[in-house]
Amino acid sequence: MASVQLKNLSKQYDNGFLAVHDISIDVEPGEFIALLGPSGCGKTTTLRMVAGLEEITSGDLLINGVRVNELEPRERDVAMVFQSYALYPHMTVFENMAFGLRIRKLPDTEIEQRVGDAARILGIQELLSRKPGQMSGGQRQRVAMGRAIVRRPKVFLFDEPLSNLDARLRTQMRMELGRLHRSQGATSLYVTHDQVEAMTLADRIVLMKDGAVQQIGAPLDLYDTPANSFVAEFMGHPTMNLLPGRIDGSSVFIGDLGFELARPIEAAERVQVGIRPHDLECHLNSTDGHGFTTEFIETTGHETLVHLRRGELRVTAVARSNFPVRTGENISLTFRPARFHVFCGSTGRRL
Repeated sequence: MASVQLKNLSKQYDNGFLAVHDISIDVEPGEFIALLGPSGCGKTTTLRMVAGLEEITSGDLLINGVRVNELEPRERDVAMVFQSYALYPHMTVFENMAFGLRIRKLPDTEIEQRVGDAARILGIQELLSRKPGQMSGGQRQRVAMGRAIVRRPKVFLFDEPLSNLDARLRTQMRMELGRLHRSQGATSLYVTHDQVEAMTLADRIVLMKDGAVQQIGAPLDLYDTPANSFVAEFMGHPTMNLLPGRIDGSSVFIGDLGFELARPIEAAERVQVGIRPHDLECHLNSTDGHGFTTEFIETTGHETLVHLRRGELRVTAVARSNFPVRTGENISLTFRPARFHVFCGSTGRRL
């Protein structure tokens, strides 16, 4: 296990594009960190700088307290699992997993032991004589992880390793990755655009946008206390409702609706009010709450997403799976002001 420190790390390309801007992260030994964000946010570039596959423009990268900016990838003692598996098609599984160890001139007996141990951990003993073209995507991803495990590196790096798998297999592999991390206890940096992967696997999440860190924290910290409106909207499914509003002392007004807040907020002339769909309650034939018209209904099996409008106001609420409502019907919606998130209308900062 090793610590990893990114100190004010930046990456700017020759054409002037700033892909990563002033990122600082302290990764504890044995910690699982997820770099999360939309496509193009700089998370993979950050991972590649740690791996040594991208040159660092400015800042310092330390592994176990040693600055490694100028070290070659093979000198950093990290192992990377790629999205594309990156297996040699002409080699068997055993040869793929053993290749890096042979380059390092390890004895054959140790190579066989390391490959055998990794194969048992991943449940791929029966695949050792096959070639990549004879295996499924999930099996190839296990081999790619096995090739990293046999290295026994200080740090594991994962670049969206599950994105090429179907939904069912992604869930299975996510469980296996979690089990693998618990059994190995290795320091891991994991790049993903999938918040479910990040929330279920990571000790902490680094949420990025446009090359910059938006928030670092435990998964539930980002979900319950988002630092800004981007974090609020990115974390959670279905997406948080962000509604234009205004503050007047301890009251917030959303359209023609007014609510008393738990505490007064000093705010600019306009705000965004964040309301998670699960914090809205739908009622039929009720005088409680506020009247809305149903625009669209999504039934997902275990729950129903109800998209509603009231004048110019548009919100999404979560109802029970058998909620008997049809498009065009009027329903009553109950808000829970204690669960509101209020953000500055101009900067998006949490208030």
